[in-house]
Amino acid sequence: MNISVIIPTYNRQDHILDAIKSVQNQTYKVDEIIVVDDGSTDNTKQLLKNLDIKYIYQDNKGVSSARNTGIKNAKNSWITFLDSDDIWLDSKIEKQVQFHKNNPNILISHTDELWIKNGKQINKKYHQRKPFGWCFEDNLDSCKIGPSTTILHKDIILDIGYFDEDLIVCEDYDLWLRILQKYQLGFIDIPLIKKIAGNYAQLSFDTFAMDRFRIVALEKHLNTKYKHIVLKHLIQKLTYLVNGAKKRDNKDILEKYEPKLQYYEDLVL
Repeated sequence: MNISVIIPTYNRQDHILDAIKSVQNQTYKVDEIIVVDDGSTDNTKQLLKNLDIKYIYQDNKGVSSARNTGIKNAKNSWITFLDSDDIWLDSKIEKQVQFHKNNPNILISHTDELWIKNGKQINKKYHQRKPFGWCFEDNLDSCKIGPSTTILHKDIILDIGYFDEDLIVCEDYDLWLRILQKYQLGFIDIPLIKKIAGNYAQLSFDTFAMDRFRIVALEKHLNTKYKHIVLKHLIQKLTYLVNGAKKRDNKDILEKYEPKLQYYEDLVL
């Protein structure tokens, strides 16, 4: 299997080299590393200029655009992602390649992961357990698939579409839901990446009311065989969002989402 690794980055000069090194140290070598620099203003370009990678600079458009740029420029059929503040363990690619050789009908897989915050490992809770198989419904509540853990065949993207560039966050949640409607998910039940959090501001932790973006993703599935379970989750997320807006007296959120909540509740009746 020939594999292209796509690393989106934005002002991560203190982390990007460690991420790249973790790719280069893999026991199964990849033959293409693509770093998509999404408009960094720090020293990223200078740090990478002499490395054996494909470096692409673009104006700042967000992580979805950066990943899509990487996919479109990848020369190989198998694609994998690595966020520039995450680290792969050395056998990550080897174990996924072996999985797909043993399961040629499965075109996407992910692995377990270690969560590190402020230098300490975080234990995952039961509801955060990793899904596998035909598992669309298991992923409706929240995103349980880390981009840095995944490998997939490019045919999937050509079939279901790219990352949604209109989503500021939850872009991965949206893509996985679209994929899992049609494709079976493989899982390697071993932690094969280190996911680092807590050392600096991260988009997923700073963006207000992430459920706004999950709602957009869920609404894409209202005309599918999963309509009833999607409606249930939509109402749950809208109720949480509206109740929070009432507590904060956020009139903009209420004006937009309270009628939407009423509309979906009426559909159930």
